[in-house]
Amino acid sequence: MVRRLRQPQPTAHRRGRGRLKQGRQLLLFTTDRTATAGQLITRYAARWSIEVAIETAKGPMGVGQARNRVQAAVQRTVPFGMLTMSLVYCWYTRYGHHPDDITDRRAAAPWYTTKTEPSFADMLATLRRTIIAARFLPEHQGKPTPEQINAVHKAWASAAA
Repeated sequence: MVRRLRQPQPTAHRRGRGRLKQGRQLLLFTTDRTATAGQLITRYAARWSIEVAIETAKGPMGVGQARNRVQAAVQRTVPFGMLTMSLVYCWYTRYGHHPDDITDRRAAAPWYTTKTEPSFADMLATLRRTIIAARFLPEHQGKPTPEQINAVHKAWASAAA
């Protein structure tokens, strides 16, 4: 939703005193004219992870490409995309992560010499490969045993408590 301000807000800019990588300076714009440069940089740093999450939701998750017209669908699309993205992170952290993922990625893409952790695209690709492999397994897994069912029920109960 886009909101337009009725009157133009006065803005201020502060230039960061420190140098960023490759000698670049950080220039931030704000409507808070009383904030110091340090406060602005702190706000910017705190906001950065949120911006990365929004960009990930719009890009690989496709939330920014939804073609909804019904009001309820519009209101559900972004939260559902963010929830799905969170589930991918949780799955990868719990089951999909392997220490060789980064080494394999560096071998496939030699320009990633400084890569130290998997990107969301790497996590999503791992999940997709796992789903495809599980779908086409030659053996049938069979029905769960009563012990497995009880273990799942206990896990749900402890998670709800």
